[in-house]
Amino acid sequence: MRIDLHAHSTASDGTDTPAELVRNAAAAGLDVVALTDHDTVGGHAEAIAAVPRGLTLVTGAELSCRLDGIGLHMLAYLFDPAEPELFRERELVRDDRVPRARAMVGTLQELGVPITWEQVARIAGDGSVGRPHIATAMVEAGVVASVSDAFTPQWLADGGRAYARKHELDPFEAIRLVKAAGGVTVFAHPLALKRGQCVPEAAIAELAAAGLDGVEVDHMDHDPATRARLRGLAGELGLLTTGSSDYHGSRKTCRLGEFTTDPEIYGEITRRATGAFPVPGAGGRDRTGA
Repeated sequence: MRIDLHAHSTASDGTDTPAELVRNAAAAGLDVVALTDHDTVGGHAEAIAAVPRGLTLVTGAELSCRLDGIGLHMLAYLFDPAEPELFRERELVRDDRVPRARAMVGTLQELGVPITWEQVARIAGDGSVGRPHIATAMVEAGVVASVSDAFTPQWLADGGRAYARKHELDPFEAIRLVKAAGGVTVFAHPLALKRGQCVPEAAIAELAAAGLDGVEVDHMDHDPATRARLRGLAGELGLLTTGSSDYHGSRKTCRLGEFTTDPEIYGEITRRATGAFPVPGAGGRDRTGA
């Protein structure tokens, strides 16, 4: 089985619609794909309706968190999207994205970057607006060569010249809320240093003690040495290890299925979840038996 547990659609900052995402996942030879848009489940219904035969969809979200001033992302899988507390927190994060994005656009304009809020809003469309949409506008304006090039201290990285904060969850609270909603938590790209400052390994141990289920190890922003280091840490802490593409369509260079998760790990994730269940495509079934 080929299992990719981290992908984004136009519901947040990807370029594939949810329906296109699941069709492209099947075309890429995946057996399982997770839809994990930022702080929203807005793409779930469309993706569920479009899951093709032979593919299984895992519903989820990537939650924006902050610990001791350091931003981090928490992948949440198979939770009940209607659970009131988690729903309320997702809404707070999502609602804060627009004023935050407007503030960053304003700062960039002050720095001489020729982009507008209307341009960023057009790029975001109906999605949950975020830094990748601003970065895309910067690419269109010829300021940077790629979306990744905008995520530097000079521009949009955490603490960068044009960075602005938004409402973010405490990761310990995120774990509690996701568990209360029957879901499973995996710390996304925890040592992706190219994205900015990362939380120390001691903090990962504290999150594990608080109920964190796993860490995303095999990811394009982790080099081989980092993956080995994370895999060893996960073994010490009893954490599951996942692999994922973090696919964003044409907005980033990663491909669906570029990194994958072991079927046994996927099976354990589905066994731990009680808030929702994987969705097999028409005529298919979840081959873990979950």
